[in-house]
Parts: sequence; C-alpha cells; structure tokens
Amino acid sequence: MFIDEAKIRVKAGDGGNGCMAFRREKFVPRGGPSGGDGGHGGDIIMEASLSHNTLVHFRFNPEHKSQRGGHGLGSNCTGYAGEHTILKVPIGTVLFDEETGEQLHDFTRPGETFVVARGGRGGRGNQHFATSTHQAPREHELGRPGEEKSLRLELRLLADAGLVGYPNVGKSTLISRLSAARPKIANYAFTTLEPNLGVVSVGDWPHEQSFTIADLPGLIEGAHLGAGLGIQFLKHIERTSVIVHLVDISDGSGRPDPVEDFKVITAELKSFDPDLILKPTILVAAKADVANPDKLKKLRAMAKRRKLPFYEISAVTGEGIEPLKFGIAEAVAAHRTVDLTPAPVAAKKRKPNYPPPAPSARGRA
Repeated sequence: MFIDEAKIRVKAGDGGNGCMAFRREKFVPRGGPSGGDGGHGGDIIMEASLSHNTLVHFRFNPEHKSQRGGHGLGSNCTGYAGEHTILKVPIGTVLFDEETGEQLHDFTRPGETFVVARGGRGGRGNQHFATSTHQAPREHELGRPGEEKSLRLELRLLADAGLVGYPNVGKSTLISRLSAARPKIANYAFTTLEPNLGVVSVGDWPHEQSFTIADLPGLIEGAHLGAGLGIQFLKHIERTSVIVHLVDISDGSGRPDPVEDFKVITAELKSFDPDLILKPTILVAAKADVANPDKLKKLRAMAKRRKLPFYEISAVTGEGIEPLKFGIAEAVAAHRTVDLTPAPVAAKKRKPNYPPPAPSARGRA
C-alpha cells in the first residue's frame, strides 16, 4: 500500500523530578543536602532511511512517545535519562507542523536526522539550593514537561526522471521495459493508481550508469484543481530532474490533436507549480507501431520548433527504447539534483538544547 501522507502526534519524555534528601551517616550529624537531579526526558527523533519507501507505518500508528527521565535519588545520584524514540521515514519526506503549517524539515539524504520534539529538562535536587545561610534547603525542582506536537508528513518521491502524460498512453508499459518494475498494465484509463519507481541501468561495466524513474498516474485537464487522480501525485514531479512527456500518436486515444494533448498537460504542470515547466523535458511519441502519420508529423514539427529532444517509441515491440534510455540518462547526468550519498556524520555527539531551568518550586521528595 502506497501512503504518501500521514498525520501523527508526538510527545517527548518529561524530565524527572529533583530529589530532596539529606546525608544520614554515622559521625556526620549535619551532612547537609544530598538530593540528586532528575534525568532528562527522551527526545523524539526522525531519521531518513533507505529501507522505507512509504508512510504506511505512520498511518496506522499515529501516537509516539519517549521515555520520561528518572527521578533524582539521595546521595547526589542523578536519575536516568529517558531513551530517545527514533522514527524512520523515507527519503523525500517533508515534515510540517500541523497547527501552524510551518515546514520543519525536508529529509533528502540517507541517515539524516532531525529532533522533532525535545525531552523535558530534569529538575534540580535540593543540593543546588544550599547557601551559607540556608544550609538545610527543602526546595527542589520538578521536571520540565517534554514537547508535544501534532505533525503532518508528506512524502515526495525522489526520482531522477518522471513520466507524465494522459491516462493510457503507455507510461506503465514503458517503465516495465526500461526497468525491473512491474506495474499493473491494462487497456483502460487510470490503471495506475499510485506512483511506481524503477531503476534503469545504462551502459556496461565499468562505465555503467543508473537513474531512477517514476511512473505517475495519468493527468487530465483540470488535474491541478482535483480532476482525476493527478492532484494527489503532482507533488511527486517537483523533485524530478527531468520530465519525460509521453504523447499517444495512435488513433486509439480518441483525441485528434497530439500537440493539444502536450499543451494541456504542460498547462496543468504550470498551474500546479510554475517552476515545473522550467525543468528539462523529453518529448516521446508513444505507440509508434500503430502511429497515425499525420499526428506523428505534427508532433515532430512542434518538438523541432520548441527544440525539445524527440523520440519515437513502441513499448510493445521495443522500437526506440534503447535510444530513449540513453537520452534520459544523458539528460539526468546533466541536470541531476537528487543526492543519495549518506549525510556526513557529526564529529561531536549531539548535545540536547534544553530550555533554561524553571524557577525553583517547592515539592516533596
């Protein structure tokens, strides 16, 4: 099941309470205060992982908590720190604050981490309140509460190339030809109900190159307003380096003008995000084995006017697949924006950025 949106609620661990205690030892009649500090609460941390490719594990498990810190003990013993909770997310996940709508983080590299909720600071024990005139303090601090947030996660696929076009133009058949992906293929519109990712290898070792390609559900006029399925998946095109635009040049499409088909889909992309039309575009005339010569001629002339790379293919017979594969690889190599190298490891351990201690409060040990 492909789930690309989820809402969750996280609660970091509360800090442990400081302890009020006094030394009670033989031959030490006035040992003074010995209450230890409370432990810090555990954080909620998100980490980008290559082993996850959907948000389905959050859809059915929306509540996440971290361990609270232990209370301080006598003999100046500090309470244990709460364990952090690490939530794995797919690369390409964008994190938003559900209440404010603010974008908190964008996970683009494997191993990248982000603290989404910080644990509460542990309270101070009564040993911290001793002075020369107040040698037996009974004051101690309570632990600070951990942060609590409502979050929205949105997955945007990280693919080098994205296949776009009207429904039933042959996008799923093409990706099955280019890669090992096996999407559902049938002769009706909207066969593809969710994006499919494939990895394409080009060339021979040691000069072999590879790129990822995404087959997105078909777009129709009005997709940016919610028509068809396009509005749910247009966001996945935003991260692609190259757009591969398929246009059906056969008579089976029921649409008389392939140039108009290209303009309609391009207008939908522009309406969703004006920057999409600035991406490098490869124009592909699909179903060349049953092509209408007039449609092919019109589409080829338009590609020449717009100076677009143009390929004629038949995903059924395999005609033109190899030249298209190398053409996409060349365009991706020139415009690639996806970086899947692991994030650099910090030289120092992460230090919690806890808020300053609260004003002292009276309490009981």
